Amino acid sequence: MQAPPVKDGPPMNQDIRAPRVLLIDQNGEKQGIMPLSAALEAAEEAGLDLVQIVNNPDAPVCKILDYGKHRFQEQKKKAEARKRQKVVELKEVKLRPNIDTHDYEVKAKAMRRFFEDGDKVKVTLRFRGREMAHPELGMKLMHKVQADFDEIAKVEFAPKMEGRQMIMILAPR
Repeated sequence: MQAPPVKDGPPMNQDIRAPRVLLIDQNGEKQGIMPLSAALEAAEEAGLDLVQIVNNPDAPVCKILDYGKHRFQEQKKKAEARKRQKVVELKEVKLRPNIDTHDYEVKAKAMRRFFEDGDKVKVTLRFRGREMAHPELGMKLMHKVQADFDEIAKVEFAPKMEGRQMIMILAPR
């Protein structure tokens, strides 16, 4: 024996169980509280569906509308919202404590492009060998990066040593 199909979405037409409903007609005008039978007749007269919008305990709000068209419009709105949403990515830029000025400018240009795209940037400063003896040089470079991008980015995670590397995360303003 198979179970009856489960309906998704709001109750409509004969599925509405309240004795009285607050009716809104197809033009969006409030018609007031009336018996369910009168509301169903009004919907049938208009050739549309009676759909329960809000489930109030005293009188649920029901609206006369074309349910198929309504569902299609809802799907289009959701798809449009998904299309417009931007996923913020975390881009990584790797530096060294004794980076040359031109190399730094190339990395800075890339970081600027990432901020314009709305992405966060993780600045990783890797120390090797004897560079570990001078972490203050790395901190100085991190403060320079922070100062250079102060107008377009804010520090989300302050510079911090983690093993042999120093990490800082910047987010666009």
